[in-house]
Amino acid sequence: MYKNILFDLDGTLTQSAEGICKCVQYALDKLGKSYPENWHELECFVGPPLHEMFMKYADLTFEEAEKAVEYYRERFQDIGIFENRPYDGVEDMLRTLKQHGYQLGVASSKPEVYVNRILEHFNLNSFFDVVVGSELDGRRTDKAEVIEEALHRFGIGEDRTSVILVGDKEHDCYGAKKAGIDCLAVSYGYAGEGELEAASPLKIVDTVEAVTDFFA
Repeated sequence: MYKNILFDLDGTLTQSAEGICKCVQYALDKLGKSYPENWHELECFVGPPLHEMFMKYADLTFEEAEKAVEYYRERFQDIGIFENRPYDGVEDMLRTLKQHGYQLGVASSKPEVYVNRILEHFNLNSFFDVVVGSELDGRRTDKAEVIEEALHRFGIGEDRTSVILVGDKEHDCYGAKKAGIDCLAVSYGYAGEGELEAASPLKIVDTVEAVTDFFA
């Protein structure tokens, strides 16, 4: 029986694509690289570690990708971070799960300082017992590493049967498996066609309300 629920942030709790994608455009522009004018075409950047995606998407070197992340954060820290909003029903879902006695946490590849700012901005921070993100210096961006730190803060050791991750991308599913926990996937986020099915989560649900029903 689950007692601890970890949530991914982008694409699971909040609709963050606009801010992320516009900051990617900003970074690629400053590097003199081409990019699509329609920010929706950059939604592949939502979720995975930024450095990894800049190298994969724009064929950047490791050093160029580091610079791209630096430029991305120039715009993100005060503008892009708030081009974002919770999915409808998220606050009610979190409140219901707390009322049912679950301990809730956030496990995101986004820098932890930004995760906390977003949760506070949308008045969601009080629902969470643990909030974990990556470090600004690039450490702890792998999803499994983020989950491991969240488990540590929960005080959970080798027996992880009480923990589950809710996420919207394949790297959430794979990170959960690597950490030895189940993953409930949500299809309303930013996964590509067939991505979640290929990652074989415990179950795929289509709405925020369905997440509540799964647990409550």
